Amino acid sequence: MSGKAYRPAKAVRPFMENDRDALRQVYLESRQHTFTWLDPASLRLSDFDRDTRGEAIWVAERDGSLVGFVSVDAEDNFIHNLFVLTRWLGHGVGSQLLATALASVGSPARLKCVAENTRAISFYQAKGWKKVGEGVSEDGKYYVLETSEDYQPP
Repeated sequence: MSGKAYRPAKAVRPFMENDRDALRQVYLESRQHTFTWLDPASLRLSDFDRDTRGEAIWVAERDGSLVGFVSVDAEDNFIHNLFVLTRWLGHGVGSQLLATALASVGSPARLKCVAENTRAISFYQAKGWKKVGEGVSEDGKYYVLETSEDYQPP
């Protein structure tokens, strides 16, 4: 954790419309830092609106700022997006968001993770997620990961 003290997000709460601009920025910055294989010019603030449309969203706050979010398609038990600002990686924010999402969608839950995003794949596998499939999207090869029906977050 690079010598930083562990401090979980103070709050995970449901999305409110006035969070939109900050979450657009979180989504853009996180993808610019992580998705280095994509053309940075292809990433836009408005992608957040397109990529979360119709989904339930929870946000993580720390020191009065939004530092991450998770969006889910509860009907399909599918976690679509989980993004945390780079400076908050390793502080428990992603774990807290994931636990909130799983409490909402139940088990078994599924998600897709781009194969080149090895940090995220390791994160999910450390929490008991298993690779159950793979495919190719416009972002590249991805893995489908799933929890078991009796999954309990660590």
